Amino acid sequence: MQIRTWGDPVLRQPAAPIENIDDTLLKLVDDMLQTMYDAPGVGLAAQQVGVLQQVFVYDIGEGPGVLFNPEIVETSGEWIYEEGCLSVPGLFFPITRAEEVHIRGLDLDGNPVSFEGHELLGRVFLHETDHLHGQLLLDRLDKATHKQAMRALRERAMAQNS
Repeated sequence: MQIRTWGDPVLRQPAAPIENIDDTLLKLVDDMLQTMYDAPGVGLAAQQVGVLQQVFVYDIGEGPGVLFNPEIVETSGEWIYEEGCLSVPGLFFPITRAEEVHIRGLDLDGNPVSFEGHELLGRVFLHETDHLHGQLLLDRLDKATHKQAMRALRERAMAQNS
């Protein structure tokens, strides 16, 4: 699958809740996992492959996971980490997010599940859930860093178009 990158309007659109987990959706999950591993990345939301449905896949080295209709229940603590995004390739920013994240949603069988994510796993949960709401990591930058990031993205786009 092609990963959509900064400037693609689909990345700014909120995803619709999933009503029914069927074979088509399970195929999407398999394709998303393969795309994430090929990139390589640790998480991938449906928007990033042009699908406006509330699902993301992830793997921080502990095996693949998927979450449908994710909802952040609770967060605590703070953790600063150099965060990147497959939709903003090559750029990394120190971003402060919660250190502990409690998330719930549905698993591949449509059963309710709940997870606790610490540091990197919690960050992946927050980052991918942001995507499902049409937000990018760029939205989490302070004004000066955001300005630098936008300049770098515009320069990259101009270089690719020339």
